[in-house]
Amino acid sequence: MTRPHATQAAQAQTSLDAWRIASRPWYEPAGDELECFEAASAARLPVMLKGPTGCGKTRLVEHVAWRLGRPLVTIACHEDLTASDLVGRYLLDGNGTYWQDGPLTQAVRHGAICYLDEVVEARQDTTVVIHPLTDARRVLPVDRRGELIAAHPDFMLVVSFNPHYQHVSKNLKPSTRQRFVALDLDWPDADAETRIVAHEGGIDAERAATLVAVARRTRGLDDVALPEGASTRMLVYAATLIARGMAEKAACRIAIVQPLTDDAAARDALLALVDSAFR
Repeated sequence: MTRPHATQAAQAQTSLDAWRIASRPWYEPAGDELECFEAASAARLPVMLKGPTGCGKTRLVEHVAWRLGRPLVTIACHEDLTASDLVGRYLLDGNGTYWQDGPLTQAVRHGAICYLDEVVEARQDTTVVIHPLTDARRVLPVDRRGELIAAHPDFMLVVSFNPHYQHVSKNLKPSTRQRFVALDLDWPDADAETRIVAHEGGIDAERAATLVAVARRTRGLDDVALPEGASTRMLVYAATLIARGMAEKAACRIAIVQPLTDDAAARDALLALVDSAFR
Protein backbone atom coordinates (compact mmCIF):
# COMPACT_ATOMS: atom_id res chain seq x y z
CA MET A 1 0.00 0.00 0.00
CA THR A 2 1.31 3.46 -0.90
CA ARG A 3 0.76 6.03 1.78
CA PRO A 4 1.13 9.81 1.63
CA HIS A 5 3.96 11.39 3.52
CA ALA A 6 2.44 14.45 5.11
CA THR A 7 5.78 15.79 6.32
CA GLN A 8 7.73 15.11 3.12
CA ALA A 9 7.63 18.71 1.86
CA ALA A 10 8.67 20.05 5.25
CA GLN A 11 11.47 17.51 5.50
CA ALA A 12 12.68 18.36 2.00
CA GLN A 13 12.73 22.06 2.80
CA THR A 14 14.60 21.38 6.03
CA SER A 15 17.20 19.32 4.18
CA LEU A 16 17.62 22.08 1.59
CA ASP A 17 18.09 24.61 4.37
CA ALA A 18 20.98 22.45 5.56
CA TRP A 19 22.53 22.94 2.11
CA ARG A 20 22.54 26.71 2.37
CA ILE A 21 26.03 28.17 2.54
CA ALA A 22 26.25 30.11 5.79
CA SER A 23 29.42 32.12 5.22
CA ARG A 24 30.92 33.71 2.12
CA PRO A 25 33.23 31.32 0.24
CA TRP A 26 36.28 33.33 -0.78
CA TYR A 27 36.71 33.45 -4.55
CA GLU A 28 39.26 35.27 -6.70
CA PRO A 29 37.80 35.92 -10.19
CA ALA A 30 40.04 35.09 -13.12
CA GLY A 31 37.90 37.03 -15.60
CA ASP A 32 34.25 37.85 -16.06
CA GLU A 33 32.98 34.43 -14.95
CA LEU A 34 31.02 35.82 -11.99
CA GLU A 35 29.13 38.28 -14.17
CA CYS A 36 28.45 35.63 -16.83
CA PHE A 37 27.28 33.10 -14.24
CA GLU A 38 24.88 35.54 -12.60
CA ALA A 39 23.56 36.71 -15.98
CA ALA A 40 22.78 33.08 -16.88
CA SER A 41 21.06 32.64 -13.52
CA ALA A 42 18.91 35.71 -14.06
CA ALA A 43 17.92 34.38 -17.50
CA ARG A 44 17.21 30.91 -16.01
CA LEU A 45 19.77 29.25 -18.26
CA PRO A 46 21.74 26.13 -17.32
CA VAL A 47 25.51 26.54 -17.01
CA MET A 48 28.35 24.23 -17.98
CA LEU A 49 31.76 24.78 -16.34
CA LYS A 50 34.80 23.40 -18.14
CA GLY A 51 38.30 23.43 -16.73
CA PRO A 52 41.19 21.45 -15.29
CA THR A 53 40.93 19.65 -11.98
CA GLY A 54 41.36 21.93 -8.98
CA CYS A 55 41.06 25.24 -10.86
CA GLY A 56 38.11 26.52 -8.80
CA LYS A 57 34.97 25.27 -10.56
CA THR A 58 33.29 24.08 -7.37
CA ARG A 59 34.35 27.15 -5.42
CA LEU A 60 32.81 29.36 -8.11
CA VAL A 61 29.47 27.54 -7.78
CA GLU A 62 29.60 27.81 -3.97
CA HIS A 63 30.38 31.52 -4.17
CA VAL A 64 27.53 32.25 -6.56
CA ALA A 65 25.11 30.17 -4.48
CA TRP A 66 26.06 32.25 -1.44
CA ARG A 67 25.68 35.52 -3.37
CA LEU A 68 22.24 34.49 -4.63
CA GLY A 69 21.16 33.13 -1.25
CA ARG A 70 20.15 29.75 -2.67
CA PRO A 71 20.70 26.23 -1.35
CA LEU A 72 23.35 24.30 -3.24
CA VAL A 73 22.65 20.62 -3.91
CA THR A 74 25.90 19.00 -5.08
CA ILE A 75 25.91 15.57 -6.72
CA ALA A 76 29.23 13.82 -7.38
CA CYS A 77 28.63 11.93 -10.61
CA HIS A 78 29.97 8.40 -11.15
CA GLU A 79 29.35 5.52 -13.52
CA ASP A 80 26.90 3.80 -11.18
CA LEU A 81 24.70 6.88 -10.81
CA THR A 82 21.16 6.07 -11.96
CA ALA A 83 18.21 8.24 -12.89
CA SER A 84 16.49 7.06 -9.70
CA ASP A 85 19.43 8.36 -7.67
CA LEU A 86 18.70 11.80 -9.12
CA VAL A 87 14.90 11.79 -9.34
CA GLY A 88 13.81 9.58 -6.43
CA ARG A 89 12.34 6.18 -5.66
CA TYR A 90 9.71 4.38 -3.64
CA LEU A 91 10.90 3.19 -0.23
CA LEU A 92 9.41 0.72 2.20
CA ASP A 93 9.10 0.97 5.96
CA GLY A 94 6.87 -0.53 8.63
CA ASN A 95 3.90 1.56 7.51
CA GLY A 96 4.06 0.69 3.83
CA THR A 97 5.64 2.30 0.77
CA TYR A 98 6.27 5.97 0.27
CA TRP A 99 7.97 8.16 -2.31
CA GLN A 100 11.31 9.80 -1.52
CA ASP A 101 12.39 12.69 -3.75
CA GLY A 102 15.95 12.48 -5.03
CA PRO A 103 18.31 15.47 -4.76
CA LEU A 104 17.55 16.75 -8.26
CA THR A 105 13.81 16.64 -7.61
CA GLN A 106 14.21 18.45 -4.29
CA ALA A 107 16.21 21.18 -6.01
CA VAL A 108 13.60 21.48 -8.78
CA ARG A 109 10.68 21.71 -6.35
CA HIS A 110 12.22 24.16 -3.91
CA GLY A 111 14.44 26.42 -6.02
CA ALA A 112 17.96 25.29 -5.26
CA ILE A 113 21.04 25.24 -7.46
CA CYS A 114 21.71 21.63 -8.48
CA TYR A 115 25.38 21.05 -9.27
CA LEU A 116 26.37 17.87 -11.13
CA ASP A 117 30.11 17.64 -10.53
CA GLU A 118 32.12 15.76 -13.21
CA VAL A 119 28.95 15.07 -15.17
CA VAL A 120 30.80 13.04 -17.84
CA GLU A 121 31.37 10.32 -15.24
CA ALA A 122 27.62 9.56 -15.23
CA ARG A 123 26.11 7.22 -17.80
CA GLN A 124 24.51 8.89 -20.80
CA ASP A 125 21.21 7.16 -20.12
CA THR A 126 21.23 8.87 -16.73
CA THR A 127 22.10 12.37 -17.88
CA VAL A 128 19.23 12.48 -20.39
CA VAL A 129 16.89 12.94 -17.42
CA ILE A 130 18.08 16.55 -17.19
CA HIS A 131 17.17 17.42 -20.79
CA PRO A 132 13.63 18.73 -20.11
CA LEU A 133 15.09 21.00 -17.42
CA THR A 134 17.58 22.60 -19.80
CA ASP A 135 15.27 24.13 -22.38
CA ALA A 136 12.23 26.39 -22.37
CA ARG A 137 10.08 23.71 -20.74
CA ARG A 138 11.99 23.67 -17.42
CA VAL A 139 10.15 20.57 -16.25
CA LEU A 140 11.16 17.29 -14.65
CA PRO A 141 9.14 14.20 -15.62
CA VAL A 142 8.85 11.70 -12.76
CA ASP A 143 7.70 8.68 -14.71
CA ARG A 144 7.26 6.38 -11.75
CA ARG A 145 4.67 8.72 -10.26
CA GLY A 146 3.15 9.98 -13.48
CA GLU A 147 4.13 13.48 -12.38
CA LEU A 148 5.47 16.44 -14.34
CA ILE A 149 7.16 18.95 -12.04
CA ALA A 150 7.53 22.55 -13.20
CA ALA A 151 10.83 23.92 -11.96
CA HIS A 152 10.74 26.54 -9.23
CA PRO A 153 11.68 29.99 -10.63
CA ASP A 154 14.93 29.94 -8.59
CA PHE A 155 16.00 26.49 -9.74
CA MET A 156 19.28 26.42 -11.63
CA LEU A 157 21.22 23.52 -13.13
CA VAL A 158 25.02 23.60 -13.24
CA VAL A 159 27.34 20.87 -14.53
CA SER A 160 31.11 20.67 -14.61
CA PHE A 161 33.82 18.48 -16.09
CA ASN A 162 37.49 18.42 -16.99
CA PRO A 163 37.77 18.35 -20.80
CA HIS A 164 41.36 17.06 -20.57
CA TYR A 165 40.09 13.73 -19.24
CA GLN A 166 37.42 13.15 -21.89
CA HIS A 167 37.57 10.22 -24.27
CA VAL A 168 35.15 8.48 -26.58
CA SER A 169 33.41 6.44 -23.89
CA LYS A 170 33.06 9.40 -21.52
CA ASN A 171 31.90 12.51 -23.26
CA LEU A 172 28.79 14.65 -23.31
CA LYS A 173 26.60 14.09 -26.33
CA PRO A 174 26.04 17.16 -28.53
CA SER A 175 22.35 16.96 -27.65
CA THR A 176 23.33 17.54 -24.02
CA ARG A 177 26.18 20.03 -24.47
CA GLN A 178 24.14 22.37 -26.64
CA ARG A 179 21.54 22.86 -23.93
CA PHE A 180 23.99 24.82 -21.74
CA VAL A 181 25.81 28.09 -21.81
CA ALA A 182 29.46 27.27 -21.15
CA LEU A 183 32.21 28.94 -19.15
CA ASP A 184 35.81 27.93 -19.82
CA LEU A 185 37.84 28.18 -16.63
CA ASP A 186 41.60 27.84 -16.45
CA TRP A 187 44.37 28.45 -13.99
CA PRO A 188 44.42 32.02 -12.65
CA ASP A 189 47.30 34.25 -13.66
CA ALA A 190 50.35 34.09 -11.40
CA ASP A 191 49.43 37.12 -9.27
CA ALA A 192 45.85 36.00 -8.71
CA GLU A 193 46.92 32.44 -7.93
CA THR A 194 49.47 33.73 -5.44
CA ARG A 195 46.74 35.65 -3.65
CA ILE A 196 44.52 32.56 -3.61
CA VAL A 197 47.24 30.31 -2.19
CA ALA A 198 48.30 32.87 0.42
CA HIS A 199 44.71 33.50 1.55
CA GLU A 200 43.44 29.92 1.50
CA GLY A 201 46.63 28.32 2.82
CA GLY A 202 47.49 30.95 5.40
CA ILE A 203 51.06 31.65 4.33
CA ASP A 204 52.93 34.77 3.23
CA ALA A 205 52.89 35.98 -0.34
CA GLU A 206 56.56 35.14 -0.97
CA ARG A 207 56.20 31.44 -0.23
CA ALA A 208 52.86 31.37 -2.03
CA ALA A 209 54.53 32.83 -5.11
CA THR A 210 57.20 30.12 -4.98
CA LEU A 211 54.55 27.42 -4.86
CA VAL A 212 52.80 29.00 -7.83
CA ALA A 213 56.07 29.12 -9.78
CA VAL A 214 56.56 25.39 -9.14
CA ALA A 215 53.03 24.61 -10.30
CA ARG A 216 53.30 26.68 -13.45
CA ARG A 217 56.43 24.78 -14.47
CA THR A 218 54.65 21.45 -14.00
CA ARG A 219 51.78 22.65 -16.19
CA GLY A 220 54.15 23.26 -19.06
CA LEU A 221 55.30 19.66 -19.16
CA ASP A 222 53.95 17.39 -21.89
CA ASP A 223 54.49 13.88 -20.67
CA VAL A 224 52.45 10.70 -20.55
CA ALA A 225 53.46 10.24 -16.91
CA LEU A 226 52.19 13.72 -16.05
CA PRO A 227 49.09 14.44 -18.16
CA GLU A 228 48.13 17.45 -16.04
CA GLY A 229 50.19 19.75 -13.85
CA ALA A 230 49.73 20.77 -10.24
CA SER A 231 46.37 22.33 -9.45
CA THR A 232 45.59 25.38 -7.37
CA ARG A 233 43.95 23.01 -4.87
CA MET A 234 47.24 21.14 -4.49
CA LEU A 235 49.05 24.39 -3.81
CA VAL A 236 46.53 25.30 -1.12
CA TYR A 237 47.06 21.89 0.50
CA ALA A 238 50.84 22.40 0.49
CA ALA A 239 50.46 25.92 1.87
CA THR A 240 48.16 24.67 4.63
CA LEU A 241 50.80 22.14 5.71
CA ILE A 242 53.50 24.80 5.60
CA ALA A 243 51.37 27.12 7.72
CA ARG A 244 51.14 24.32 10.29
CA GLY A 245 54.91 24.09 10.54
CA MET A 246 55.88 21.49 7.95
CA ALA A 247 59.02 22.16 5.91
CA GLU A 248 58.32 23.51 2.44
CA LYS A 249 59.97 20.62 0.57
CA ALA A 250 58.19 17.97 2.64
CA ALA A 251 54.84 19.73 2.15
CA CYS A 252 55.38 19.88 -1.61
CA ARG A 253 56.40 16.22 -1.69
CA ILE A 254 53.22 14.90 -0.08
CA ALA A 255 50.75 17.50 -1.38
CA ILE A 256 52.01 17.97 -4.94
CA VAL A 257 54.63 15.52 -6.16
CA GLN A 258 53.33 12.20 -4.87
CA PRO A 259 49.67 12.79 -5.78
CA LEU A 260 50.61 13.90 -9.30
CA THR A 261 52.37 10.75 -10.50
CA ASP A 262 53.49 7.22 -9.68
CA ASP A 263 56.17 7.28 -12.37
CA ALA A 264 59.58 7.22 -10.67
CA ALA A 265 61.36 9.34 -13.29
CA ALA A 266 58.63 11.98 -13.31
CA ARG A 267 58.55 12.01 -9.51
CA ASP A 268 62.32 12.52 -9.32
CA ALA A 269 62.11 15.38 -11.81
CA LEU A 270 59.37 17.06 -9.78
CA LEU A 271 61.34 16.65 -6.54
CA ALA A 272 64.35 18.26 -8.21
CA LEU A 273 62.10 21.13 -9.28
CA VAL A 274 60.91 21.60 -5.70
CA ASP A 275 64.49 21.45 -4.38
CA SER A 276 65.59 24.20 -6.75
CA ALA A 277 62.60 26.37 -5.79
CA PHE A 278 63.04 26.08 -2.01
CA ARG A 279 66.77 26.34 -1.40
